[in-house]
Amino acid sequence: MRRDWLTLKTTPWSLGLLLTGILLLLQITTLEERINFWLYDKAITTWSAPIDDSLALVGIDEHSLDALGRWPWDRNLHARLIDQLADAGAEVIVLDILLPEPSPSDQALADAMERHGRIVLPIHYSPATPKQRMAEQLPAPLLEKTASALGHVHVELEDDGVARGLYLYNSLGNHRRPALALAAQDRVNPSGHAPDAPAYTNVRSEFRFVPLAGGADTIPAHSYVDVLNGAVPLETFAGKTVFIGATAVGFGDILSTPFSGLGRPMSGVEFHANVYSASRQNTLISSAPGWASIALALVILLGLANSLPRLKPAATVLACSASFALVLVTYFVVLRSLHYHLSAANALLLPMIALPVASGLRLAMANRFLNRQLDDLARTPQLALPDPSRRHPHQLLEHLSALLQPQGWLLAEGRDLLAVKGMTLADVPNNIQVGQWSHHGNQSWIRLIRGGSGYLLGLTLPDDLSREVIQLYLQNLKLEDPSAPALEPGAQENLSRRIEKVRTATERLSQMQAFISHSFERMPDGIIVTDELGVIRFANRHIEAWFREPMPSLSGLPLTRLLEGHDPRDAAPWYETVSETLTLRQSRTVDLKIHNKDFLIHLAPFALPDSNQFGIIANISDISELREQQRQHREAIDFISHDVRSPLVSQLALIEQLKRDPSHIDERQLEQLGRLARRSYHLAEEFVQLARAEQLTETRFYECEFLAIVENARDSVCEQAQEKQISLQVIGTEDLWLKGNAELLERAVINLMTNAVQYSPPGSAITVQVYRAGHLACLAIADEGSGIDQAELPMLFDRYHRQKRSELAGTHGTGLGLSFVKTVVEKHRGDISVESTAGEGTTFILKLPIADPMP
Repeated sequence: MRRDWLTLKTTPWSLGLLLTGILLLLQITTLEERINFWLYDKAITTWSAPIDDSLALVGIDEHSLDALGRWPWDRNLHARLIDQLADAGAEVIVLDILLPEPSPSDQALADAMERHGRIVLPIHYSPATPKQRMAEQLPAPLLEKTASALGHVHVELEDDGVARGLYLYNSLGNHRRPALALAAQDRVNPSGHAPDAPAYTNVRSEFRFVPLAGGADTIPAHSYVDVLNGAVPLETFAGKTVFIGATAVGFGDILSTPFSGLGRPMSGVEFHANVYSASRQNTLISSAPGWASIALALVILLGLANSLPRLKPAATVLACSASFALVLVTYFVVLRSLHYHLSAANALLLPMIALPVASGLRLAMANRFLNRQLDDLARTPQLALPDPSRRHPHQLLEHLSALLQPQGWLLAEGRDLLAVKGMTLADVPNNIQVGQWSHHGNQSWIRLIRGGSGYLLGLTLPDDLSREVIQLYLQNLKLEDPSAPALEPGAQENLSRRIEKVRTATERLSQMQAFISHSFERMPDGIIVTDELGVIRFANRHIEAWFREPMPSLSGLPLTRLLEGHDPRDAAPWYETVSETLTLRQSRTVDLKIHNKDFLIHLAPFALPDSNQFGIIANISDISELREQQRQHREAIDFISHDVRSPLVSQLALIEQLKRDPSHIDERQLEQLGRLARRSYHLAEEFVQLARAEQLTETRFYECEFLAIVENARDSVCEQAQEKQISLQVIGTEDLWLKGNAELLERAVINLMTNAVQYSPPGSAITVQVYRAGHLACLAIADEGSGIDQAELPMLFDRYHRQKRSELAGTHGTGLGLSFVKTVVEKHRGDISVESTAGEGTTFILKLPIADPMP
């Protein structure tokens, strides 16, 4: 599985080649150009350029047209304006007005131009038509001769119709013309020359982007008629370069710019004024070399291809965002500081493409991996226990027969008998419902539906105390589930199939986890699992309860420290046992004592499949009951070998003596022989009764009345009490019903009363009180005997324990009577206690739960 995972990993080569291929495909679209235009427009409109102080603008606006009449105007007006500006001290006058045809007033205009000396006129390139080649439109010959410089006014429009820059030089034939703004500055590159080209071919060079100062009307324009009439102060134009041109919309000389788009276009003269302002401040923007754009894109490509396959999804987003921001910062720095327009579209597209591509590759890889895992999980066997409601009646009968061992059975499909023993169809009661057991005496019946067929199943149960328990078990056993949904056909859609696979796999994983969890928790033994360093990684609830350690503190605790903290030992310390289990890979079984309870811990090394990791599974078994049984077994052997054997040996010796001289048998010898025989019988009876009490289970319980049990016990002990003239009085009138075994309860009460009579002085009184306290039936037996020493009270109910004072006084007991009483009480989920004061008497208090706690 690990090899499959590695082959699915995204590599820098695969990601890099995929990004390069997608980027090359995008080159056939206009996306790159649009992104470059968007970048430039955002940069220009965000940081507008300043206006040069030596610039002034005079506009032929609507106000001037209204005052001076329709266009074209007489050229004498232009001559007057030039003289007016010359008087104001204008250094350079750029007359951005096309004057290609000769006019009678050309002489006046030429004279005014000559008087000023620095007049720049525009050249216009007429576009080629099917019938006419491209040609220059020069000013009238007289004006061309008088002008100090000529400059072209051709502005390059981008594919989206927006003017962002112009070529500084246009060449048509052998004539190399500078842009109007360069001509106004007399900054024509003297080294430049027109290339050898046909006279009708326009050769452009040195394209520059223009950083505009803003949208239309950002550069303040003075109205033509106001300047002509002297309404504008003359000092406004002193020492400045004055651009004169049409600003009225009706002229059609308008350009869309990044600031305006088509909503508020800019006049041509204002655009050339912006070119002049930027040229004067050396802020015209050149196109960066092509290799710079390629280098930037290559750096981003290599960075993303090498980093993204190693990053997490969240880090992938951050890396792509950082790359995008880096390209933007690089572009703006190069544009504003170095005045280069960098084609950054490809570099910007790479992070935008890389994020979904890398995520897609990662998802595809995870999808393929998960599909394989889901297929493997779908093929794994289920750990859930089979539902009994899906089993065939033949199989149910087989399993129930093996489990319950019924005395007879019957299985029929309709009226056809399939299996029968000791039962007939005539025994079938009426109105048996589907899926519900019907009990009649010791027979139990149920109807089942399997595959559209109806079945009848009957069992004859043992007619004893276990019948009720078995019938209750059958009643809780769900053999028919009418609410189970029918299986739907598998979904045909791919997504639906995968969702179904995920659901099935999730259910099986949940079932597996629940199965393992419940299995470990329901095990009778404690389970601890450690890693290869002996640190606890799992423990079930038995460990928590036995060691009295909360579950969170167990996880991560070294096993050695847990064992040493509860059962420290010098010989064979725990660290040696645990370390040898890990290092030698050998199992160990050691005794363990926790909180005065005996345990057996079995340490076994294990290794995970398909892995080098290993650890320890520790199985801890509670053997306290076994050790107690062993102790009782030893005590029983000691008891039999001494207490039971001693009177038998005495009897045999006395019999042998009588046999040697049968003629001299006196009454004392026979009385002694009878006393020894009664003692042997009494010891055997006590031993047998205790064994019966220890084997008592609730299956042998039935409803019985407590007061009647006590009265019967009193009647059995009454003769012994009368012999010692002891008053034995039972106080109580309320019937208290218990769920228990009346025979053993009566024997326990007899033992308590017998002890009271045995240890009470003649002529005293014994009070037996039966009463109810809440949901408990209580019995208090109080005597006026010598009492019990306080030191012996904790051991009073121990097996084979006898009071020293009684033994010394000649009252010999077996040491089993009170142990029998305690065992019977505990089997009935009750409690027994004793209160005794030396010289005043003893009171035994017995408490048992009543059958119905409600009054």
